[in-house]
Amino acid sequence: MREKHEEEYQYHPAVDNLVSLFTKAHHDLSLLHFKLDKEFQQIYPDNANPMKLVARVKKIQDELSSLKDQCRQLLAAKQDLIDKASSILVGNRSMVQRMQASVGIPVTSDSEDAAFSSFNQVIEEWTTHIRSRKGDEADGAVPEDINDMLFSSIVGST
Repeated sequence: MREKHEEEYQYHPAVDNLVSLFTKAHHDLSLLHFKLDKEFQQIYPDNANPMKLVARVKKIQDELSSLKDQCRQLLAAKQDLIDKASSILVGNRSMVQRMQASVGIPVTSDSEDAAFSSFNQVIEEWTTHIRSRKGDEADGAVPEDINDMLFSSIVGST
């Protein structure tokens, strides 16, 4: 079996020395990795081993993009919920005002309706807060996607 394997990968004589040099270097690096791992296991406690810390950092970096996508999905769902709740609340308020008018009860104005005023104030404060964190307050434009603005203000630029 070994002879067949060597026949498949025969090299030109001019590169034999180079292949053997790379093979030796690979072996030396593997041995060095093994020795460092053993030494680090003896010197450092398990949670402070530099090799394990590097592996954890690489794993976190790999998972970061997935977490960003999940945050975007969560923020989009949150914004959908806010939009639906807002449209339902405004629709219900309009319906109550029409009912008040139809039975002859004085219609409650926006300034007299404490719940509606509070609702508008919360939405306004939230939008102002997000703009100020993002630096968009100066232009005064309403962002097309509040989720991206919110995500950017919390997680950083993507």
